[in-house]
Amino acid sequence: MEIAAGDTRRLWALVAKEFWRKTRRRLRSGPAYRWRYSGRTPERVLIAPPDLRLADPQIALEIYYGRYPFAGHLIETGGQSPFQISGANAGWSRSLHAFRWLRHMRAAGTELAAANARALVSDWISMHGTRIHGVAWEPAITAKRIIAWLQHSSVVLQGAEFPFYRSFLKSLAMQIRYLRSVSREMPDGKDRLRARIALAFAALSLPAPPSALRNATKQLADELERQILPDGVHISRNPMAVLELLADLLPLRQTYANQAESPPDALIGAVERMLPALRFFRHQDGSIARFNGMGATIHDRVAAILRHDDTAGAPLLHAPHSGYERLCMGNTTLLSDTGAPPPVSVSNNAHAGCLSFELSSGRQHYIVNAGLDTYGAPEFRPLARATAAHSTATLNDTSSARFSHSVRVNNLLGSPLIGGPREVTCERTDSLGIQGFIASHDGYAHRFGIVHEREISLSGDGDVISGADRFFPARGNTGRPPPDNQVTIRFHLHPDIELFRDKRDRLVLTAPNADHWTFTSNEVEPEIDESIFFAGVGGPRHTRQIVLSFSTSDRSEVRWQLTRSYFSGQTQRPRSSF
Repeated sequence: MEIAAGDTRRLWALVAKEFWRKTRRRLRSGPAYRWRYSGRTPERVLIAPPDLRLADPQIALEIYYGRYPFAGHLIETGGQSPFQISGANAGWSRSLHAFRWLRHMRAAGTELAAANARALVSDWISMHGTRIHGVAWEPAITAKRIIAWLQHSSVVLQGAEFPFYRSFLKSLAMQIRYLRSVSREMPDGKDRLRARIALAFAALSLPAPPSALRNATKQLADELERQILPDGVHISRNPMAVLELLADLLPLRQTYANQAESPPDALIGAVERMLPALRFFRHQDGSIARFNGMGATIHDRVAAILRHDDTAGAPLLHAPHSGYERLCMGNTTLLSDTGAPPPVSVSNNAHAGCLSFELSSGRQHYIVNAGLDTYGAPEFRPLARATAAHSTATLNDTSSARFSHSVRVNNLLGSPLIGGPREVTCERTDSLGIQGFIASHDGYAHRFGIVHEREISLSGDGDVISGADRFFPARGNTGRPPPDNQVTIRFHLHPDIELFRDKRDRLVLTAPNADHWTFTSNEVEPEIDESIFFAGVGGPRHTRQIVLSFSTSDRSEVRWQLTRSYFSGQTQRPRSSF
């Protein structure tokens, strides 16, 4: 696929930068540096920070019996230590070495669970504690493990004998020194921010000189100011990043207070912006909109975070710095991606979904994006990230942004999004009784000389959604667009939605005990096609999509409308169903 020269230069500059970072990290984990991570062992843990992540005592029981359900995979160890298992799924291995599962041991609240936690920590220290190598010592995993060991130190150290107590604190101190050394070499994004969070937790939770806390606080503040946008969204534009980071930032804020230390203004400000941002992305059933890496929503997890939100009133309707819009009237909610792609360095999970939208009515989702199967096979991720997996328009069956598929690049950077829209505009068109916006992007301008503009309005107390998609020549492209540009506008349906034609041959979207939404387009005959919803809680699900197809030589604008009729307790008799 064609990539502009400027995009290629930026990509290879990023590759060179990451290669140099990894080289320096390898040097810091070698024998010449390893002596620097030894030093004085802390005498005790001063405070165990709280953990807001959900805990399940049943998982602690599964772990006791040698069954480890991590990252969507269950592995039975057959009596072996899990740290001896080779060839396991990469996500499972990272979850194992991150130790976030200690929270389940704490929730069990038994001496047996505490002894098992202590035995597993001891196994890790003996097998990986002194050899800085592999997944166990990836900086992002080390940061998660430091936080987990501090948060659950009470259960790990419960009933511990002195040798284990000293061994635990010695290993923890070594990991902190290592992370402090390599954190500056970490790639941009939430993992680097979490490393700063881990070091701040360490400075608060262990005996340390005041200068250590000052340095950790300053570095945390600098990273927060750079990574959290003024509207509260992370620079990656991924709603999941907001949720994940709040699960660490809220306990960190509480730990500052518990230690009678003043949290930095950047921490207070970031949390106060991120909580409303998380509410911004919520549908009325509590699900988070599936944009730029968001998969299935664990509702209890979101609720646990939002219990700390003291802001009152309705969510914001406009996130201008990250590029999202929200229309909300009555019990109808529409969320749309109206922003440019994130920086290449933080785009591993970004999607080519510019101008896509999701629609829910009450607690039922109707129009969705395909979302991401968080723990699914990696070969499906490019499909979920493509424009065709989003409720927006594609030209000539291509995506509005491109992804790197080079093995050399992906081994260093993942799969960054490159060459996407460079100019994305958005303007609110709210008026009395109407909420709306007009947005456009130039993601197809370089290849096809066309700009896509989408206008959506919500009116009638949330009963009518009017939309228009326009395609016009990009600046510098004189004359009529070439006749062979084929436009496909997709409206992906949630798997729970039933679709049929009424007596007037109109498409009707409904679900059991839910409202009907009638889809019409007088200019192009809607077609029905197969689709996949990747973000199901149990994995991908089969669904369908409404498709409007036409050529830019025939028309440059298509209007469509969704009109609601309320559920009355009686089922409408369909003329034909799909």
